[in-house]
Amino acid sequence: MIEFNYETDFNLEHEEHYSEWISAVIESEDKTEGEINYIFCDDEYLHQINLKYLNHDELTDIISFDYTMGNLISGDIFISVERVKDNAKDYGVTFENELLRVMSHGVLHYCGYKDKSEEDSKAMRSKEEEKIKLFHVEQ
Repeated sequence: MIEFNYETDFNLEHEEHYSEWISAVIESEDKTEGEINYIFCDDEYLHQINLKYLNHDELTDIISFDYTMGNLISGDIFISVERVKDNAKDYGVTFENELLRVMSHGVLHYCGYKDKSEEDSKAMRSKEEEKIKLFHVEQ
């Protein structure tokens, strides 16, 4: 089950499209959907989580807590809407495209993809692009 929570003045339009898409992303990786919670927040909210749980004193666009067991994909994905907006401007892409990238990024981590090395980052970006394309396919 995929749920969306809002800790800031932001709401996804047509949540069901995003749910269907995330389900398709998980299925495309031969995994099983568990409980995935997306929590949309602002920079300050995510910064506090970063400090409290990860001991990082910096802004970020996403923090994910992975509860995956085997092939059952589960976790909490916190996304700063402010960071996504700024990143979209910096990368010259639409807000929607950057939001899809970040949303898929968290799930791809749960599927086993990493991004610490340059090689892993390239593979992650490629997977993100592949999964973004799924959003525009009729479910």
